[in-house]
Amino acid sequence: MDLLDLLNQRRSTPARLLGEPGPGPAQLERLLTAALRVPDHGRLVPFRIVTLQGAARARFAEAVAAIHARIDPQAPAAALDKDRSRFGTPPLILCVIARIAAAQAKVPEQEQLLAAGCVAYNLLLGAQALGFGAQWLTGWAAYDREVAALLGLAAHERVVGFVHVGSAREPVPERLRPGLAEVVSDWTPV
Repeated sequence: MDLLDLLNQRRSTPARLLGEPGPGPAQLERLLTAALRVPDHGRLVPFRIVTLQGAARARFAEAVAAIHARIDPQAPAAALDKDRSRFGTPPLILCVIARIAAAQAKVPEQEQLLAAGCVAYNLLLGAQALGFGAQWLTGWAAYDREVAALLGLAAHERVVGFVHVGSAREPVPERLRPGLAEVVSDWTPV
């Protein structure tokens, strides 16, 4: 498969459909190494990755559900179960963190954030290239300061997303994609 075939077949596998096996240590190293090859204006490395795997996943899932219950005491049990499942089911979760250097005058914050976003996207593509399914999710936990503290984030860091990786338990159907005419146009001088 060439790279364009991989891109044309890219799709997200819902986290709830991801199971064992996940990437082994050598596959994970390859995946992480490839994910870091992103545009990085100023070589700031405005990103890092926190891995959640093994027993840490279940502990993190329970902690996130407990935070949710504290934030919203009226949260339905189904919502808390969804938190537990989202973080406890896939064999590997890669939390992509943006490290924004606000005082960096040469490289705008947006470019730093986009570099971190490219890391997350490379994780999706790399997981697929290795034969795994993956999904990039945010949800309330990505924006919560208590979850950020749980992950050990500094004040200048924020979650770009949680990339869930594992083996798809069932085929994922293709979804409707926009046609080129809907999103591509030629610039015409005014």
